[in-house]
Amino acid sequence: MSDAVDLWTYLAQEPLLWLTLTLVAYLAADWGAGKVGHPLANPVLIAVILIGAVLLLTGTDYQRYFEGAQFVHFMLGPATVALAFPLHENLGRLKRTALPMLAALFAGSVTAIGTAVAVAWALGVRGQTLLSIAPKSATAPVALGVSEQIGGLPSLTAVLVIITGIVGAVIATPLLNALGVRDWRARGFAVGVAAHGIGTAHAFRINSTAGAFSGIGMGLNALLTAILAPLLISLFV
Repeated sequence: MSDAVDLWTYLAQEPLLWLTLTLVAYLAADWGAGKVGHPLANPVLIAVILIGAVLLLTGTDYQRYFEGAQFVHFMLGPATVALAFPLHENLGRLKRTALPMLAALFAGSVTAIGTAVAVAWALGVRGQTLLSIAPKSATAPVALGVSEQIGGLPSLTAVLVIITGIVGAVIATPLLNALGVRDWRARGFAVGVAAHGIGTAHAFRINSTAGAFSGIGMGLNALLTAILAPLLISLFV
């Protein structure tokens, strides 16, 4: 028993341990979600639960975990830039539907920011907490930057971004089915605007066209959120 404790104490000091844990947790969650095939079986949600359980059982604080897993955080930037590929590959289709997509983008972005901030404000939320809510539907690198720019708490924004993405990915398929939306382009674009990267990963699991348009919606919404969030938040502060 003592040897096992000593071994864990040694391994816990190694940064690669937490990066490996993150990758293994996600791969296991992705495999399990594929087997279950239910919207609630979201890989990110399952991976978060698995990692949280390990940190809790081992008494590891978040700062130590992040020091080892921060490479994943770093890769958020390149992953966001890579959204230019589906945009380029679908440029012809985008030109044919440019006006409806721009209208949907504007409506979705304003709704995502405005409703969240308005509801929080009505419930008595003020100050930095209110400011942190505004960019929750943008992809993480942009959301954190916007939050810092308008005076919010980036750490709180990061939590809200993850929650938004998971909830969006979980409810997207049943909701769009109930609304009778059948066009994969429209379904994907809606998910990307509302649920950023986590929603986009879910869309790719369902249909490649939906995934491509979700990536486009995610990228365009990030750009528009960076412009609109400071303007809309000024109505409440």
